Amino acid sequence: MLQYDFDNSPGYWMVITTRAIRRGMEAELANEGITLRQWEVLAWLTIENGMAQSELAERLGIEAPTLAGILDRMERDGWVERQACLHDRRKKRLRATAKAHAVWQRMAECAHRMRAKCTDGISPAELLQLKSICERIRANVDEVLPRVVDSSTTDSGDCVPVAGADLEAPPPVSPLTSVQL
Repeated sequence: MLQYDFDNSPGYWMVITTRAIRRGMEAELANEGITLRQWEVLAWLTIENGMAQSELAERLGIEAPTLAGILDRMERDGWVERQACLHDRRKKRLRATAKAHAVWQRMAECAHRMRAKCTDGISPAELLQLKSICERIRANVDEVLPRVVDSSTTDSGDCVPVAGADLEAPPPVSPLTSVQL
């Protein structure tokens, strides 16, 4: 029989907690007619509206073809638009549409409700301690990760970003998961 001491695994604790948070966010966002993955796309566009599609796939931790399907649906539903770069028509830049801007605040309120639920009964000091512990775990893991840069997924700077206002109030970015609460 396969055995492992999951009860003593910080990685397991974090994964099951992240899954619970994702399920809660999915339920919150369903009322706005958007999926969690689509919200993650818009959340990243609050940080950099006009982000390259390849860079977004990397930040979301998904394959480019998977992201392409998500973006196809979002473009069809009027949430984002893709524009070819001026210097390389093969590259696509993403921009949130007026429809996304119009309902972004309600989507952000979903995240705030989820954050409040997640932190219910947890003191500010405990939250700071949790943040500190997570930062130390990431630093420990980063020490053992290989330092490889894949130039095929990075933007070489030859692509001019599209113009457009960013969405309001960028969410904090989490290296552990792209769900920002």
